[in-house]
Amino acid sequence: MSAAPLLSVIIPTLNEVHSIAATLAHVHAAVGAGIAYEVLVSDGGSTDDTLAQAAAHGALALPAPKPGRAAQLNFGASQAHGAILYFLHADTLPPAGFGQLIRRYQARGYRSGCFRLRFDVRHPVLLFSGWCSRFNAPAFQFGDQSLFVEKVLFDQLGGFNEQMLLMEDVDLPIRIKHKARFVVMPQSVVTSARKYVVHGVLRTELTHLAVQTLFLAGTPQPTLLRVYRRLLQRRRPRRVRRVRGAV
Repeated sequence: MSAAPLLSVIIPTLNEVHSIAATLAHVHAAVGAGIAYEVLVSDGGSTDDTLAQAAAHGALALPAPKPGRAAQLNFGASQAHGAILYFLHADTLPPAGFGQLIRRYQARGYRSGCFRLRFDVRHPVLLFSGWCSRFNAPAFQFGDQSLFVEKVLFDQLGGFNEQMLLMEDVDLPIRIKHKARFVVMPQSVVTSARKYVVHGVLRTELTHLAVQTLFLAGTPQPTLLRVYRRLLQRRRPRRVRRVRGAV
């Protein structure tokens, strides 16, 4: 690490004690030789040992003054010293040499960009979703792909929109593309499919597609949140009727 880093890795967390240590160890190992960097963990009020684990694994552990992912990301960015900000989810692992790759594309004139996506579970739907992440279009880009952006540009755009309840990680790249060149790099991050496992792969993917479509159509945020929660709420197990005389 350096007092004047090139790259600031910013990770939002909320009760991520089971994943943050492995993620940070991977970040340190994969950033690439010659890249001066720092890691900031912006926490939204964890009740477990997320912050202690983050500090123990070489990150600057920051309790964010406001909860919510957009607010956490903006707070992390406000405390960062790097010329390039790299936003990464706590359950996502960037590719080997990711810092070098980001620097290479930035030197080519791309002021922002993301990687392609791969899940840690093999499933036809998830494989197809990952394949679609190669396209440089709002319908195929999510925060799971991570995001790099020059700090100057990020500040000019006002950062993530903290008024948004959902899709702030889709909104920012859309605004970035109106100002600067944006690249989808051919390497992939590997992200956890834990939400898909809990709610069902097809159900979760269709929910994301529905909310994404509604967002791009201009649907108000409260409606998006209601749809998202309704579609992903856990179904209660069906009661099995006992048949008289059955063993």
